Amino acid sequence: MSKTAQSTFHSNIPEAADITVAIVYAIFGVCSLFGNSTLLYVSYKKKNLLKPAEFFIVNLAVSDLAMTVTLYPLAISSSIYHRWLFGKTICFIYAFCGVLFGICSLTTLTLLSTVCCMKVCYPLYGNRFGYEHGRLLIGCAWAYALVFACSPLVHWGEYGPEPYGTACCIDWKLSSMQAVARSYTVALFIFCFAVPCGVIVSSYTQILITVRESRRAVEQHISMQTRMGNIQTIIVKLSVAVCIGFFTAWTPYAVVSMWAAFGHMDNIPPLAFAVPAMFAKSSTLYNPIIYLLLKPNFRNIVFKDVRMLRKRCLSHCLCTKGLRRCSYRSAIEVGLKTIKRKNESSSTSVHTGQGCSNCACEKCNDTFECFRHYPRGCQVHVNTVQLSLRETTSAEPERQAEARQAPNTAVTVVVHGAKTTNTDSLEITLETRPEHAKNGSP
Repeated sequence: MSKTAQSTFHSNIPEAADITVAIVYAIFGVCSLFGNSTLLYVSYKKKNLLKPAEFFIVNLAVSDLAMTVTLYPLAISSSIYHRWLFGKTICFIYAFCGVLFGICSLTTLTLLSTVCCMKVCYPLYGNRFGYEHGRLLIGCAWAYALVFACSPLVHWGEYGPEPYGTACCIDWKLSSMQAVARSYTVALFIFCFAVPCGVIVSSYTQILITVRESRRAVEQHISMQTRMGNIQTIIVKLSVAVCIGFFTAWTPYAVVSMWAAFGHMDNIPPLAFAVPAMFAKSSTLYNPIIYLLLKPNFRNIVFKDVRMLRKRCLSHCLCTKGLRRCSYRSAIEVGLKTIKRKNESSSTSVHTGQGCSNCACEKCNDTFECFRHYPRGCQVHVNTVQLSLRETTSAEPERQAEARQAPNTAVTVVVHGAKTTNTDSLEITLETRPEHAKNGSP
């Protein structure tokens, strides 16, 4: 690399600031990767139930995830080494991806706010919005972004290193010197910030006004007011959150771009470009947070999967804990099903294999202790266990009549075998006896 290139791609902010930028980008990158991947996962799980307007949320997650993958690794590594590491060609690709995915996200947010406004404020037209309209508008969003991303490639504006030296974007220095480059910067400000900003604010303002009017209309209907109140609260939260996220992410960068186009670059400190760039990249975080936390249908799927994962982890941990506390080689698991008290029941045998049930076996000192505590939740295993249910029956009608007159019977468990850890030949016998026999038995 030549000396000119080295000086061009060398960082112009303090090394401590570069390390701070790298740490912040690393946090943003991890959160954005997790949030947008989760949003795409939830969208895939409910793909058959997606509404046309929710296609914009999916497209927003795709563009934000693409920005995360293409920009964050290069920016983090360059900030750590205090200079741009990847040369001029990669610099142009980096800048192209940043402009393409950033404008696509902005345009998608703008279209989403417009569609939401139509559905809430003008339902006669909004209800006609279908899947083909959603796909068409998403294609228009990518085409719109592609126009502005490709313009510097045909020399309407230029790509180049940022003034702070560890990233690439629009060549702001050139925009302050040449009229053509300045016109591109002005066009970006108007059509990629000012117009989307006006559309988003006006759309959500109309939504809030309509929500307030509908609340007044249903005040006298108490049963409907609760449901309407919940819907209105969600709409208000979404509207405010989207507007705050949009302004927080893009306003600083828009202000600095105008400062660079119409001011003197020598009077602008490099750190004044680094901080707005961080805010602009943070836009990849806001959208998954807003839609995963505030949209009930997305949030419910996430919470359901989290509960299922927690239940599986807890079950695995309890099983591991039980294996530690039960020191015998083979535990007993007796699956006792419901015993129907019918006279025609015959002997049955149940065989269960080795293994560990989902129980902690906290009271188990040995095999018999495990079996004694079984009814209270300690399930155990055995290699071969035979249960013999024997019920004395007779063909004599007198005994059958006596059996019918005895309403209460008891089940006595007789265990044959020594109290040792070797339970391969354990035999358990269940016998039904009259209630008076149970009282007389030891």
